[in-house]
Amino acid sequence: MPEPLKNLLHQALVADMADRIAAQAPAFDRDRFAALATRRLDALELMERAALICDALFATLPEDFPQAAAILKASLPASGRPGLSGWMLLPVNQFIAARGPDHFELGLDLLKALTPHFTAEYGIRPFIHREQQRALAIISGWLSDPDRHVRRLASEGTRPRLPWAMRLPALVRDPAPILPILNALIDDPEDYVRRSVANSLNDIAKDHPDLVAAFIAGHIEDASEDRRRLLKHASRTLLKKGHAQALANFGFGAAASLACELRLQHAEVMFGEGLDFQIRVTNAGTTPQSLMIDYAIHHMKSDGSLSPKVFKCRTIMLAPGQSQSIERRHPMRPITTRRYYPGEHRIAILVNGAEIASQSFLLTMPSADLG
Repeated sequence: MPEPLKNLLHQALVADMADRIAAQAPAFDRDRFAALATRRLDALELMERAALICDALFATLPEDFPQAAAILKASLPASGRPGLSGWMLLPVNQFIAARGPDHFELGLDLLKALTPHFTAEYGIRPFIHREQQRALAIISGWLSDPDRHVRRLASEGTRPRLPWAMRLPALVRDPAPILPILNALIDDPEDYVRRSVANSLNDIAKDHPDLVAAFIAGHIEDASEDRRRLLKHASRTLLKKGHAQALANFGFGAAASLACELRLQHAEVMFGEGLDFQIRVTNAGTTPQSLMIDYAIHHMKSDGSLSPKVFKCRTIMLAPGQSQSIERRHPMRPITTRRYYPGEHRIAILVNGAEIASQSFLLTMPSADLG
């Protein structure tokens, strides 16, 4: 079994935090901090542990935020000297998010200094939520920063729907203010940054599909291989949903004159095993067709209804009269993001976003409940 996430914050890490802060601030009460930050620590989950350590910072750092910020900034690694880094900085993010917005420029500067050593994408969001225009003006000044982590913070921290973070409702409603940031970073030399740009565009596509499809269309002509890969990753939600403009951006028209056979190896699948299936697609038309083949598993929910999840399969080009067979196994095993229920499920084959074949199958559970 993998190590629980909560164990990323542990007593030894707290002791290291205390030592690294005290090394830069001799007046810092390291023993009190360590005692407060580890009280009942073992009984808490990850974010609860981070909040407990953050509270210990509140109790032991100066109440004056500029003084506290100076200590934290001095405690970051520098010139080969160890300092606050990695998961130690999760509670520091929380500390800055709580107290920094009252000292706007100073708080953002501290997050900029912090991000090369962990991430500041969670700490930055209260600043954007409080004063979006002011925050974005400062963040836009980071787009040519030599540090890739700072540039990535500009795109990742402004994502409207960043997972596990506070949502930015104003940017969910109107993402136009962050498009110049994404446009500026679209050809960043680091794949690490470009993937963040793609993820932000994918976030926006969930609420503004036509806007993102048009953005992609405006940036795909004569695109480099790196940019094209970014734009396709940014379009993944739109492509799975069969958005016409998104499909057209990558040369996929409406599929026509296709025949598709779907065969299941077994009509009944035991949970923990896999659904084995074969697809045979034939172009019965008179012109070549570029085909994006996906499949959707319609999972049974607790109320008996079905909920689809789309998975990528293959992209092919078929000449007139040409056929191609594809074999796949879809695992039906425990995952943290889904609870499985026994009963009738369905698999559907999607070609260029349109369903062209489907079959039902029965999911059964072992005698011991593994769900």
